[in-house]
Amino acid sequence: MEAAPAPQPAPSPNPPRQQSWRDCALLLALAVCWSSTYPLTKIGLGSIPPVTFISARSLIAAAFLIAVLYFRGLRLPSDFRAWKLFAQQQTINSTIPFLMITWAQQYVAAAPTVVLASTTPIFAFLITWAITRHEPATLLKLAGAILGLAGTAVIIGLDALGGLSTDIIAEAAILLATISFACATIFGLRLSDYDPMVVAAGSLLFGGCILLPPAMIFEQPWTLRPTPQALAAVATMGIFSSALGLMLFYMCLQRLGTLTTNAQGYLRIPIGVGLSVLLLGEAVPPNLALGLLLVMAGVAAMTVPGDAFKRAMQRLRGAWSGR
Repeated sequence: MEAAPAPQPAPSPNPPRQQSWRDCALLLALAVCWSSTYPLTKIGLGSIPPVTFISARSLIAAAFLIAVLYFRGLRLPSDFRAWKLFAQQQTINSTIPFLMITWAQQYVAAAPTVVLASTTPIFAFLITWAITRHEPATLLKLAGAILGLAGTAVIIGLDALGGLSTDIIAEAAILLATISFACATIFGLRLSDYDPMVVAAGSLLFGGCILLPPAMIFEQPWTLRPTPQALAAVATMGIFSSALGLMLFYMCLQRLGTLTTNAQGYLRIPIGVGLSVLLLGEAVPPNLALGLLLVMAGVAAMTVPGDAFKRAMQRLRGAWSGR
């Protein structure tokens, strides 16, 4: 690895810019990449144990991104500061939460897990409002987070919430993993000096290497007989969900901020349902339409700039008073 140029000091904050259709497209692309995690993981874990699966997808993703960086004329940095940041980010954004959720799903059904894991925007809002205050945490964004959570509950089915009173330790582990995801989006802003692809490649390389020894010791991957479908799932997940998804994640953080980036978590639910139907033949829940409306309303509330919302409300009031 060649030394990368030292990052320049961050420029002084600019006034918040208006979001464009490209920003919305980035958010949707990120949701599509990460929503594919659900069906692909289900396929892969059928014959590949969890630690080996996570390590393999991370190393495949890192190798893919490093090759792309090479053709772009970029290299991974070699300074200690950069790798310290990559290690911290990967630990709280992938390694620890993925392992916690994988363990918890042995005791908690999939539907309550999705409901609990979809609370990331709520925790991101609370951390931003109470601790970091690095961007405006408005009531409109809080309303959007609550609407999105309500839509998620409707899509999954309110009956699924009845199982949340049992296996409290596993449920707490899912919530801790969700809080870790929320912290990772805030911490990720410290990596804005680096190219998003460099951050994604370095983080994934660290995550894959740190999990490789436990996989070798406890799961002995050389003894496994994975199915062709599982191998295809881990390769697709490595390149599409991990490599492209993590690169889009850091691009969204730089362009949209933490609260808006977290809003894509709600978009992953309807997209994930569609992929599950397509890839796994699962049935479509009858309450999908209502849940999707709530989800879209929540995402809109968290992504529409506050001044645009105020102007729209003023126009509505003016039109109503003129009647």
